[in-house]
Amino acid sequence: MLRARSKLFADETTVPVLDPGRGRTKTGHLWAYAADDRPWGGLDPPGIAYIYAPDRKAERLFSHLAGFKGGLQVDGYNAYPKLAERGEVELAFCWVHMRRNFYELATAGPAPIASEALKHIAAFYAIEKEIRGRSAEERRLVRQQKSRPLADAFEAWLRAKLALISQKIKLAEAICYALSRWQGLTRFIDDGRIELDNNTVERSIRGIKLSRKNALFAGSDGGAEHWAVVATLVETCKINGVDPLAYLTDVLTRIVNGHPNRDIDQLLPWAYRAQALKAVA
Repeated sequence: MLRARSKLFADETTVPVLDPGRGRTKTGHLWAYAADDRPWGGLDPPGIAYIYAPDRKAERLFSHLAGFKGGLQVDGYNAYPKLAERGEVELAFCWVHMRRNFYELATAGPAPIASEALKHIAAFYAIEKEIRGRSAEERRLVRQQKSRPLADAFEAWLRAKLALISQKIKLAEAICYALSRWQGLTRFIDDGRIELDNNTVERSIRGIKLSRKNALFAGSDGGAEHWAVVATLVETCKINGVDPLAYLTDVLTRIVNGHPNRDIDQLLPWAYRAQALKAVA
């Protein structure tokens, strides 16, 4: 279902998986894909899907998103540009990841250029706060009017500062990170569906990281695949405002009591929420 959307978020995180015969764990990966059109007034329900893979190779991404055409909002991992090279996906990069580089410098001690960069970035977020929930076209028009001049000025400022500093210091790395991804970072200006950052999927991964600490590890690759299925249901419940425990308890009870397979769509979290709201009304 998510692959049929025109805009997705993507990210990945590690999970420890028991490695039989070696007496220790290996590192597996949960790839996360999310859709949430509510910030621009889209009517499709939000959802999150996790897929387990034993590695982080770009081929996994190609397989997961086979047939997807549209905008993909991501961090700086180099597998995503390889997907975009195929011509069916346009990348939008994450301002939070770009901002983090400057924030770490600004909080470590006096860093006037990094601190000034944070002020530039804050101006974009102020505009986004004003237009959240408006239609994609309204957002695009406001961004054209307000965000584009800021982006042009910020890019020129970054290039000017880069020319003044040593290319071997962390500040130069932070600036080069931004400038090398500038097209993807500013794609939001021309597309009202795009967010400034990847926080939609980042927030869902926090739950995975907490589970990772509590569960210690998956017992096998198969167990990690089951982990991905449960995480998909739990995080999709949360993003739709459904209590995961109540949902899983009710849905499993319905399945045990013979809920027909042909009506399985009725048990998806957003359909469950709609039924619950209808019952209350």
